[in-house]
Amino acid sequence: MRRDIKQTESIFPMPVLLVATYNEDGSVDVMNAAWGTMQERDRVALNLTESHKTVKNIKERKAFTVSIADAAHVVEADYFGVVSGNNTPNKFEASGLTATKSDKVDAPIINEFPICFECEFIEYQDDEYGMGVIGKVVNTSVDESVIDGDKVDISKVGAIAFDPYTHGYYKVTERVGSAFKDGLQLKK
Repeated sequence: MRRDIKQTESIFPMPVLLVATYNEDGSVDVMNAAWGTMQERDRVALNLTESHKTVKNIKERKAFTVSIADAAHVVEADYFGVVSGNNTPNKFEASGLTATKSDKVDAPIINEFPICFECEFIEYQDDEYGMGVIGKVVNTSVDESVIDGDKVDISKVGAIAFDPYTHGYYKVTERVGSAFKDGLQLKK
């Protein structure tokens, strides 16, 4: 038996993404964004409103980074979602994390998060069905601790996902199948 619920933001899992920029004074700003995805192979789309300090910074600097949050830093990742850069200009320093300037774009890489997409700002869509921030991924940097051979081992990343039903975070760890292969068992 099925039951209707009054939940609209209910796709699970939702990624926990940390979007980092530089403020006008050069300090680091980071926000937690669960509403983001790959739009194409080298394009990210982030559903962010213009009221975010991060969006203002992206438009000004024409660049940003997107890191995948991990379980080891769930407290810091959540902090970046509950504290606004508009009201707390030193929120990055309060997190205790560190950053390095990207060599590819005018944005910071948060050192503690294992995967980071370095992005050039393409456009901001604000029409009725607009996505918000669209960026081109110009580089992906990965901490060597999560690489196995020449590939990222997601079980080592400890990535977390947001649960919109209970507002929880879940660790993504166990591989359960092989994409573009397992389904071939049913092909006749």
